[in-house]
Amino acid sequence: MKISFLIANAYGMGGTIRTVFNTAGGLAARHDVEIASLARHQEKPFFTVPEGVRLVPLAPLGTQVGGPHHTTRGLLNRWHFNRLSGVVPPAEIEQNGAFTGVAAQGLRKYLRQTDADVVVGTRPGINLLIARWAPERLLRIGQEHVNLAEHKGDVRGSIGVDYPRLDGLTVLTQADRNAYLEFLNTDPAWLRVMPNALPAAEYPRSTQENPIIVAAGRMTPIKQYPKLLDAFAMVAEKHPDWRLRIYGGGSKDGKLRKKIVEMGLSNQVTLMGRTKNLTGELAKASLLAVSSRVEGFGMTIIEGFSVGVPTVSFDCPYGPREIIDHERNGLLVPAQDVKALGAGLLRLVENRDERLRMAEEAARSAADYDISLITDQWEEFFAERRRAKSLG
Repeated sequence: MKISFLIANAYGMGGTIRTVFNTAGGLAARHDVEIASLARHQEKPFFTVPEGVRLVPLAPLGTQVGGPHHTTRGLLNRWHFNRLSGVVPPAEIEQNGAFTGVAAQGLRKYLRQTDADVVVGTRPGINLLIARWAPERLLRIGQEHVNLAEHKGDVRGSIGVDYPRLDGLTVLTQADRNAYLEFLNTDPAWLRVMPNALPAAEYPRSTQENPIIVAAGRMTPIKQYPKLLDAFAMVAEKHPDWRLRIYGGGSKDGKLRKKIVEMGLSNQVTLMGRTKNLTGELAKASLLAVSSRVEGFGMTIIEGFSVGVPTVSFDCPYGPREIIDHERNGLLVPAQDVKALGAGLLRLVENRDERLRMAEEAARSAADYDISLITDQWEEFFAERRRAKSLG
């Protein structure tokens, strides 16, 4: 079987890119797999393309420069952008600079000419375009990395109209599946929970000796890092030898740096920037902290599990509560309760035996997300949806 994943910009750095690469790499062990990228803002991708996977850019180098107005010069590009914008809602176009006239032209050509058996979209705008533009000969699968409730109103409206045209849809959590089932009133077999996977690797293991807490994710408001600083301050006050390292890209870190200085935490909190080897960095730590307002899934949690690092997390909507078994492989504290988050971190900082027990359970829990198991689930879903499509 030939499988094609369609992604906005495979050359960037982000959770969706990382998890799509993982899934593609797992499927490539038994299938012909390629990743087609609408945009290409740099020569080489930030993440290593998995062995056996082809990366196909659908637009020339440098076409993603922040928005469609940069790439709609000329009648042909404008025509293609107008066709795209008739399907993809404004909020989606504004959020992602990959939706350009050049990319639309490349995608239409790709869908007409590809010899793939299955195409998998990886965000709403691409899923909507697949639903409208992909030939019937292709099995058209949508993949969601963001909860339904987090999409803007116009995006949800387009989902309600066009997602039923797809041959199937995957989401990351059971809670999100329930939301989609209610919203779309669709056949339950059409919609599958497909968690993110851990790629096959020899993962390092935390010694649980280093006084380090890690947080990871882009510097965006949804991660609520200022609240994490407030929680960590409770640890820093009693245990000044402990450190907080925050990994993630993004330019919106100025206020956070200022807050670190104002709180007197400059010697204990470090903004580490981006890393290509998050599991390696997690293995240097003893705890993972999640302070998000909401999580689509919680990939960093299972990556922490893979190296024997338990998590202390807000019990925010969706992901963490379906991954963390409270007091077995980590702690869930009430959402938005900063004092509870600080108390949870402090509890495991001060109780090494409990931390070691949770670390062992975390490592065992990682097996639930092994790429071989998730690959089997993808293959099963493809086969089911192909049979359903053939029956009309």
